[in-house]
Amino acid sequence: MPKTPSKPSSRSASSTESQLRREATAIFRAALAAADPYQATLAHLKPLPKSTKNLYVIGAGKAASSMARAVEKFYGKQIHSGIIVTKQGHALPLKHIKCLEASHPVPDEAGVDAARQIAQLCLNAGKDDFILCLISGGASALLPFPAQPITLEEKQRTTKLLLACGATIHELNCVRKHLSALKGGQLAHLSFPARLETLILSDVIGDPLDVIGSGPTVPDTSTFADAWQILHKHRLIAKLPASVRHHLEQGVNHAIPETPKPGDRIFSKLINILIGSNRLSLHAAQSKAKELGYKPILLSTSLDGEASEAAKTFAAIAREIHASGNPAKAPVAILAGGETTVNLAAHHGLGGRNQEMALAAAIGIETLPSTLFLAAGTDGTDGPTDAAGAFATGTTLARANKIDFDARDFLTRNDSYHFFKPLNDLLITGPTGTNVMDLYLLLIR
Repeated sequence: MPKTPSKPSSRSASSTESQLRREATAIFRAALAAADPYQATLAHLKPLPKSTKNLYVIGAGKAASSMARAVEKFYGKQIHSGIIVTKQGHALPLKHIKCLEASHPVPDEAGVDAARQIAQLCLNAGKDDFILCLISGGASALLPFPAQPITLEEKQRTTKLLLACGATIHELNCVRKHLSALKGGQLAHLSFPARLETLILSDVIGDPLDVIGSGPTVPDTSTFADAWQILHKHRLIAKLPASVRHHLEQGVNHAIPETPKPGDRIFSKLINILIGSNRLSLHAAQSKAKELGYKPILLSTSLDGEASEAAKTFAAIAREIHASGNPAKAPVAILAGGETTVNLAAHHGLGGRNQEMALAAAIGIETLPSTLFLAAGTDGTDGPTDAAGAFATGTTLARANKIDFDARDFLTRNDSYHFFKPLNDLLITGPTGTNVMDLYLLLIR
């Protein structure tokens, strides 16, 4: 009779998991390098047209500082003036461009002030001037300029309602565009007749330019009616501040102008260029996984839906690989990219969509040997925490049980951060300077 395989010792299991964690981190770092906003921006800059009188630089997003550094490297003293806004803690020192910080994902007064300054700069530009706009993930929240008479507080309340109910980024930005004086192509309206070129780093599934950062320089194909339907779908109409509801009703009834649409003459002197995306990062991650000896399989660059439900897919794949060797035998790396959502409990804890996904995956891969799952945000932040995401392995629940942690209880309370922190299973990178959505990685040795 064949011998029953001996159970690996806890020491050898720990050694394997340490190796898996190092390799997962290396793969994630390779993905970040491919989304380097500095290099991506530098590669798309070119000499100014000879007819240019002044060069102005504006921008918003988590990668705005890195992108602006590349602009300063290329144009230097040719920059007449510039203003960018980035997330608190993401600013880098600049010489010719003013760098401001504001709150994300819920906008604040600092963001309103930055938006006002950027709007004024665009209004000052003439027909012989060139405006270079830098847009990356987070720009929508960082450029809050509420349409009158909506206040910032009322827009904050609306944003929080949408975030809490699990609205997608497409839905969130559609509503934002119709409560703003800058989004949905309206920044292009302020810039006209100056020449305007926008470099865009995508953090949205499918890279739709009108959704990234709420498309401040892109023709808007969505309408007030679309925004109203989204709020109706999530049963938020009755919860909206009165001014927000009134503004949207006016838009639906055509009592106020729509956002600029395709074909409008304000877009005649404008170019929008996509310079980086989640797909490019995942291809780099694939290459690194192959270099480390894994067979890399890319599932999707458009994973969305509820984080805990998406985690079940990865757990099912892990169990199938162990049971049958399908879709590939170990060592294998299953990769995906996208952006999931979380429906928050009434009394939720602390965490983010990636930590929540990792916690759900830990439950699904419990006891599987030589198996690791990582979910992490390429911007280095996951929800209102200092972590990019978290690692989950086949021993996560066993280690948690030793400190009397019930994984399912933490998942129910959306308290993934406090679950993973004492286990030392958080991935903490600090701000990365880029943002091309999230990366999901399943490694089986």
